[in-house]
Amino acid sequence: MSNLSKPRLWLAAIKPPMYSVAIMPILVGTAIAYSQTHTLDLGVLLDFLLAGILILAWENLCNDLFDADTGIDLHKAHSVVNLTGKKALVQLVANLCLLAGLGAIAGIAWQQQDLTVVGLILLCCALGYVYQGPPFRWGYQGWGELLCFVSFGPVALSAAYYSQVQAFSGLAIAASPVVGVATSLILYCSHFNQVTDDQKAGKRSPVVQLGTQRAASLLPWICAGIYGVVLAGIGLGYFPAATALSLLGIPIAFKLCTEVMAHHDQEQRLASCRFIAVGLHFCTCLGFGLGFIL
Repeated sequence: MSNLSKPRLWLAAIKPPMYSVAIMPILVGTAIAYSQTHTLDLGVLLDFLLAGILILAWENLCNDLFDADTGIDLHKAHSVVNLTGKKALVQLVANLCLLAGLGAIAGIAWQQQDLTVVGLILLCCALGYVYQGPPFRWGYQGWGELLCFVSFGPVALSAAYYSQVQAFSGLAIAASPVVGVATSLILYCSHFNQVTDDQKAGKRSPVVQLGTQRAASLLPWICAGIYGVVLAGIGLGYFPAATALSLLGIPIAFKLCTEVMAHHDQEQRLASCRFIAVGLHFCTCLGFGLGFIL
């Protein structure tokens, strides 16, 4: 299984860096709203951030539960289910996280007397469930990256924007590919170190379908697409020039691409490549959001 100590296994199971996935769409959507209105409801922002973290915790715990059902995590020492051996307890904690997260969103809706944000977040939850949850398990059919893009891109950014100004924005939609693709890239990279287990469980991830070499060769194009959207948005006048701060993520993108392309078929070597992708996501989205504020 693993030679790591129990505390380190728990740290790997909780995956604190991964929660930037929930935080960044909210910050970017809020930054776009601030750039257009020059107002910020800090209470709504903090409530939304708390809700995003709790809902992502629900999704992560549920994914461990669903993967335990299929046997795909049999050799995954840092699965919460494997660490605790108590599926019912994990299910209870997951459900409590979901209820608390939706409660925070309901609080925003109550304050604003508007259920739109609740509807958008319920859509995100539905997309998160069909990714791994029975009877759908669309992630096993290779649709995970698309679901991730839609949920953490246009839907999450629109929800964050709407929570601040109670209106929708074409600019938030235009900006969503930057955040959505950067988020999907984390999921994409997570497949490289589990190809063998995915194949045994019948999970048709993009890396399984394409093969590790072809999948790795796509990484530079995916990264170029993220920064291409930023530069195109600046060039067309949609994004402020300061959003070029997102290009500070390019050195991390270079590291990610070279590491995966050089060792695409070495599963153990690529166990941490998803965290390089998390760093790319964090720096790129943070610079992007700051650009709208500045």
